[in-house]
Amino acid sequence: MVALTHLRSLQAVELAIRKGSLKAAADTLGITPAAVGQRVRTLEDYLGSDLLLRGRSGLQPTPQLEHALADLQMAFAALERVTDALDFQRVSEIQMVADPDWAELWLAPRIGAFRAEHPNILFCINGAGDVPLRLGAPDIRIDYGEGAGEPLFTDVLLPVTGPDNPRRIADWDPVLQMEGMPLLHLKGQRDSINHPGWVEWFQRFGHRERGPDRGVHYPNARVALEAVRQNVGFLVCGLSLVLNDLEDGTIVHPFPVSQHLAAPHPYRLKLRPDAAKRPQVQRFAAWLRSMASETRSEIQRLGSL
Repeated sequence: MVALTHLRSLQAVELAIRKGSLKAAADTLGITPAAVGQRVRTLEDYLGSDLLLRGRSGLQPTPQLEHALADLQMAFAALERVTDALDFQRVSEIQMVADPDWAELWLAPRIGAFRAEHPNILFCINGAGDVPLRLGAPDIRIDYGEGAGEPLFTDVLLPVTGPDNPRRIADWDPVLQMEGMPLLHLKGQRDSINHPGWVEWFQRFGHRERGPDRGVHYPNARVALEAVRQNVGFLVCGLSLVLNDLEDGTIVHPFPVSQHLAAPHPYRLKLRPDAAKRPQVQRFAAWLRSMASETRSEIQRLGSL
């Protein structure tokens, strides 16, 4: 096993213990919990022993790991201090961790314009890009939810479907137009407080009485929207994530946009304090704010229709 693989696996183990779960470690690293689990298992297979135990208070170290945990935590704390002090290779690069759906569906269609104007700025976004992922805190984080950070915009959630599907409901029951129609869901919508979906939309606007929680559940919006474009069914998702599709006509909204739910939380921008002083981070953050302002205006315009 090469040293870099060792280091990434050890980082995953240390973060999982410190944060209390694989998911929390994954959020910090900008990768999936499955990828964190794979890094841990790779190290466990190499060592021939388990390293993590699940407990009521979260993940706990096994006796084998317990003996080395203090040194492991001290080592990564020292690495983070060294990274911050020397600012390795950060003159022209930006390390960013972002909500995956936001990164793929909102940022990706827009960032090409910024890169064209600033070709010397290199990116690593959620572990992939022009430069490799490095240890330490990212320069920029974009999260959805409560907590610290500068709000960029608050989305609205509305039904969308493929261009052929509105005809399916046009001649249906004039009151319960969605009764029996195929519903698509995002896994996060099971947490209705933070991620409202079909159940909350039907409660608010009607159109269906039975089975609002039935249907296929997708792991993320990107995969679900691929099904939507193929006319597989109807999905409730963030308006900001489908603005380009709506403009192109590959996705449509079968009900007035005014029939929407406000997202409980905004997308938030967080800058690492020392990174915020670097010119390239300042330029990119300013560009993000400008694009977010345009999105806010578009959401307000469409939401008032």
